[in-house]
Amino acid sequence: MQTSEAHIERLAVSVCTELRLARREICQDAVRLFEKDMVSAWVRSVLRPAEICGLLVGARCGHWDILSDWNVTLPGTPKPPLVPPAPPPPGAPSARLLFLTDLHWDQAYAPGSDPACKDPLCCRGGRAQGPPHAGAGYWGEYSKCDLPLHTIRNLLQHLARGPPFQLAYWTGDLPAHDVWQQSRADQLRALRTLSTLLRKYLAPLPVYPAVGNHEATPVNGFPPPYVHGNQSSAWLYGAMAEAWEGWLPPEALETLRGPGGRRSWAGKGRRAKGVHIIGHIPPAHCLRSWSWNYYRIVNRFEGTIAAQFFGHTHVDEFEMFYDEETLSRPVSVAFVAPSVTTYINLNPGYRVYQLDGDYPGSSHMVLDHETFILNLTEANAPGAEPRWQRLYRARQAYGLPSVFPADWDGLLRRFQADERLFQQFWFFFHKGHPPREPCREACKAALLCALRSGRSADPSLCRTLRPRLPFAHVQALWRQRRLC
Repeated sequence: MQTSEAHIERLAVSVCTELRLARREICQDAVRLFEKDMVSAWVRSVLRPAEICGLLVGARCGHWDILSDWNVTLPGTPKPPLVPPAPPPPGAPSARLLFLTDLHWDQAYAPGSDPACKDPLCCRGGRAQGPPHAGAGYWGEYSKCDLPLHTIRNLLQHLARGPPFQLAYWTGDLPAHDVWQQSRADQLRALRTLSTLLRKYLAPLPVYPAVGNHEATPVNGFPPPYVHGNQSSAWLYGAMAEAWEGWLPPEALETLRGPGGRRSWAGKGRRAKGVHIIGHIPPAHCLRSWSWNYYRIVNRFEGTIAAQFFGHTHVDEFEMFYDEETLSRPVSVAFVAPSVTTYINLNPGYRVYQLDGDYPGSSHMVLDHETFILNLTEANAPGAEPRWQRLYRARQAYGLPSVFPADWDGLLRRFQADERLFQQFWFFFHKGHPPREPCREACKAALLCALRSGRSADPSLCRTLRPRLPFAHVQALWRQRRLC
């Protein structure tokens, strides 16, 4: 007689195969990898059958209460008077901030392998059929491929030879996208190998890491603190605390070892000024209530938060935050930096921010930023050497007097009216390797809507844009372009 678990496994593999999400072998591997955690979650769940159906199938099947609204409690003290951002005084020092995100090291990357396979991740395995140049490039490939370790090492060597940085932010997603076959040993090897490389080439630079959704296995699998034992995340957080010791202060390391202490640690810095928030997934990509509550926090503490830094999407973009009363006054901007990985069809890249430097009264705000890429067409040419080069500098490329929130809001308005400027942004958005199909009309409206939306599922943020599209259509276009 077949057990319930075996029946669920067989059904899930069948659905995955019938929907052509992947070939049957990958479906089987993925289901087996996720099965134990999924069954455990269902056993612990307090959801009723209709709610489970709504979660898995959609609103027509049932209602999932986790999507309902809730509000975080903010301090009862009045919000301090607003002080508009201003440029630093003449002669004030500045600081260079290195920002690395989404390295996605593929431990099985093989130059010359098939870059156009049917699997979710390519450029691995045996040699591709056809002429020699048809295979995956040595330094990376324009396809659904991640990076070999020698490309990441070359990047770090390049950074070590360049002008000095004062600090670095490293916002996660270290392993590759082979999410159907990852083991804990694979994830820990990526964590330890890449952390060691950063120490080797960037020391004594202080590095502040954040956790990406790909660090866990199964991917996105971060059980809450009340889950203990082998199914908890202790194996990962403990290894992170060990790998990042010396970079993070003792309080942060303790937070990693015991995730339930996150609130009390964050609370110690609530009187600070010029705060930087770093994370992996940008706020607008989060579930609605979490995203909207974060938006409220940014509004309440706009005089405290100097900058927000995220990754995850692999492309070069930003998300605007407006005052909650009118949704018209820009209060903050979340910078979303491009990935180191090529996934999908991109050049490798990284970001450098210029900050108001460390001196009494510094705002620590972003003053400008530069994006650098490795042009794979040039790097993979016979006899060529890899050359990391600046793609653009924000203020110069967009004609900005500064890069404060009001400047990015004004740039969005210029994108609406100036097609040439928008197409330049589209080129930078893809790290200098845009798709062949241009971004016009509906694509442009959806992208501008995304740039205005620092919180998820809010059509009111996009009502001023033209052409007006049904918000469901806009959301569908967003889902089509997600690379992460």
